[in-house]
Amino acid sequence: MTISGDDDPELVLGPMLRWADHTSATIWVEVSAACEVEVLECTTPTFQVEGRHYALVIVTGLEPNTTTPYEVHLAGKRVWPDRDLEVPPSVIRTIGTRQPVKVLLGSCRAAAPHEVPYTKELASDPEARGVDTLWAHARRMMAQQPELWPSVVVFAGDQIYADDSSPKAQERIEQRRDDGLDLDSSKVYDFEEYALLYHESWSKESERWLLSTVPTTMIFDDHDMIDSWNISSSWMDDMADEPTWLTRETDGYMSYWVYQHLGNLSPHQLHEDGLLEQLNNVDDGTEILRAWARRCVEESGSAGGAHFSHTRRVGDVTIITVDCRNGRVFDGVQRLIVQPSEWNAIVTAAQDATGHVMFVSSLPVYLPDGIHDLHTWNERISSRNAWGRWGRALGERVRRSLDLDDWPAFPSSFAAFGELMSAMKSRETPPTSIVVASGDIHFSYAARVDGFADSRGPDVWQVVSSPIRNALIPKERGAMRLALTRTGGLVAAVLRRASRGEDTRPGLGIEAGPFFANNMCVLEYGPERLVAVFEQSTSSATGDDPDLNEVGRVTLSNR
Repeated sequence: MTISGDDDPELVLGPMLRWADHTSATIWVEVSAACEVEVLECTTPTFQVEGRHYALVIVTGLEPNTTTPYEVHLAGKRVWPDRDLEVPPSVIRTIGTRQPVKVLLGSCRAAAPHEVPYTKELASDPEARGVDTLWAHARRMMAQQPELWPSVVVFAGDQIYADDSSPKAQERIEQRRDDGLDLDSSKVYDFEEYALLYHESWSKESERWLLSTVPTTMIFDDHDMIDSWNISSSWMDDMADEPTWLTRETDGYMSYWVYQHLGNLSPHQLHEDGLLEQLNNVDDGTEILRAWARRCVEESGSAGGAHFSHTRRVGDVTIITVDCRNGRVFDGVQRLIVQPSEWNAIVTAAQDATGHVMFVSSLPVYLPDGIHDLHTWNERISSRNAWGRWGRALGERVRRSLDLDDWPAFPSSFAAFGELMSAMKSRETPPTSIVVASGDIHFSYAARVDGFADSRGPDVWQVVSSPIRNALIPKERGAMRLALTRTGGLVAAVLRRASRGEDTRPGLGIEAGPFFANNMCVLEYGPERLVAVFEQSTSSATGDDPDLNEVGRVTLSNR
């Protein structure tokens, strides 16, 4: 590629420490112009997409179980650390052999000013989403020793809200659009507008430092693209008739690859994938990435779609992240939440995993009985014609209005996941622990899946952490609480039986939660036990740093 320009390149976004193992790491950056990017004497050229410039630096030669401060140089000039930011040095912490592991889990983070907490009086204010829990964790980390920090942050979906952007983002979107584009400014349209949302979400001082210091793994959910994305085949047909949807979906894939998926991959996987190498070898990679994204669009909803699931090893913990949004299959007799080839790769990764195993799915696999039965009933009437044509139409309306597309709405996939859990538990040497980590539903809990309690091996736990920042308003919270009550469960069971749906309820034993305020969960993998700790973020009484209040703690495993 050609590197030119008279002005010194500047750091636009990042650095983000995306991946780290015993001796290497990857650092992601966005910069203002084409240049060479250097971190710890390792360099790489930038690549260009839609006039923006990015790089993923593969840092090698690190020592295991060490903490190494780093700087970022662009064209030989140091641009990070930023002297104008009052944050500690950014560091890379490599993995040791037997060190404890802390996984910080969360999902659903709406961008808005920190200083606008949710109150009843502000219920109609679009910025009143509560205190940002990621911000609260970053502020606490700044006062801690590195050994107390999370080993990795798992973002389980909805890193941005492409269909519900903040008032500030809407203003910027309106300023750049032509009058002829008939689209609500709360919904992004193209790559540049997706990029604006990522900048809004990741550029604030404290969170930017956290992301430069703690590795992250991410998976998209619907709001990273649009609400109810790929919820059903009829939804896909309806969206195909929308004149702006092809551009929005194509550019959504492009932005997801650049800002999220690229950093999920190890150096070896990057080499095997080859797409980054293609982009690095041309002056402008826009058309290469756009062609890739168009293939993703064409294959969406079929068994031949792109794979976004990935696996990461952190100490004694194997994190298997499952794409249950893009890889859905609607073109066969059975609806699948994960396409067959991708599911086979997930099963293989699970078979190879030792020690602690964490499955990350943006959508919960195991839901409370009432919500589970509601999904079963809806799938029966909307996809299996249990109540005939009128029931199918009713079911589709309810499915879209209530977002009934979690794992129980895909019976074959739900059963396959249960079979995988049973197979792992019955291995001659089973995993030390099995956790299914999820988000999406805007309330959090930790629950033992009692359906596996009688088999050998460790208990299976469903842990949900949602939202990081997007607290439900009282009316929504009340409806969700009703669904969790005994009465709500009985009503859902009656509906399920009326549709002749099979009883596949997992029988959750909820031991922490439900928690409805903004929160994140810390999974502490220690030498003797695994503990899940839920912490909610609130405004500080002094008006300074936010508070993190522990609201739930439960032991998931004892060695």
